Amino acid sequence: MDRPVRKPNRMNNYDYSSNGLYFITICTKNRATYLSDIVEIPDLVGNAALGVPRVKLTEYGEIVDENIKKINEIYRYVSVSKYVIMPDHIHMILFVSDYGEKPISDGTPRAAFPTRSIPQIINGLKSISTKQIGFSIWQKSFHDHIIRSEKEFLEIWQYIENNPINWANDKFNQNLWR
Repeated sequence: MDRPVRKPNRMNNYDYSSNGLYFITICTKNRATYLSDIVEIPDLVGNAALGVPRVKLTEYGEIVDENIKKINEIYRYVSVSKYVIMPDHIHMILFVSDYGEKPISDGTPRAAFPTRSIPQIINGLKSISTKQIGFSIWQKSFHDHIIRSEKEFLEIWQYIENNPINWANDKFNQNLWR
């Protein structure tokens, strides 16, 4: 039985620990809605009540959220600039920089891993979340895009910000920012 030839997930000869900004999308297995629900929360504007779509995390989504927040503490050279946890995927912007190493000043022992490798960080996030949840909810691999300009960064930031609103419009269109 012939298997289809898979396209490589990462750009050839690119160092994914290089300083820069990375737009990451991680999907759940079979796009199951494990992570959150998009609910309308009433906002009062003048005399009218409008429903604004917001993310309401599930129990699994809460676990993933805590682990995303820990990336800033654990990985010395990496920070999460922006993220959203959608029902069946996560979007995030990771910033990798070796400038101004993050101080660990409160005396709390932390791993402070020196790795800056995007694949290692994403695999770590998936691995610890899987252990805490009790089974794997993740699709194999992840999608990445290297952000190359301020304009692109701002477009992606806005895309992440508006993702809950866009979910209602077209929940399978993951690349509206382009």
